[in-house]
Amino acid sequence: MRARLKKTVVMVGMMGAGKTAVGKALAAALHAPFLDSDAEIEKAANMTIPEIFERDGESFFRVKERQVIARLLEEKKGVLSTGGGAFLAAENRDLITSKGVSVWLNADLDLLWSRVKHKDTRPLLRVPDPLSALTKLYHDRVPIYAQADLTVVSEPGLSIDDMAERVIAALRTRPDVLEMTE
Repeated sequence: MRARLKKTVVMVGMMGAGKTAVGKALAAALHAPFLDSDAEIEKAANMTIPEIFERDGESFFRVKERQVIARLLEEKKGVLSTGGGAFLAAENRDLITSKGVSVWLNADLDLLWSRVKHKDTRPLLRVPDPLSALTKLYHDRVPIYAQADLTVVSEPGLSIDDMAERVIAALRTRPDVLEMTE
């Protein structure tokens, strides 16, 4: 059995949820292209996300993010990983739902913290108390992520490939997104 994507699968969720890692594994399993909105923004700006935040601010970044997501959703069907804040904007959610399917990688706060606490690549956690910042972001964002088309729960100890298989199982419930062929 092979699978064919009819719509782009858009990975959403908190920083550290595994959107990029699981997205790459999912794209490989589905023989589909992998796209990363943050990487595309960095390439276009010739700067890192933290540098963009520092120089131009978050609101500027969010405008560029929306433009990049819109462009990527028009390209070839594939798997698109988005930044943690991308799905928060109603305009992005509407665009993603109309052109693709959103998949929330739902990881709990402890798992997220274990994955991000030793990294300084997260602009929103470059504060004196990063755990408190992450906790506030988590509680603010979870109700919005819950609006995603599909939810896949992430658990400690699951491999990236196991998570990709969970996403495929969820996508199989959506014949408008994933077509199984012989």
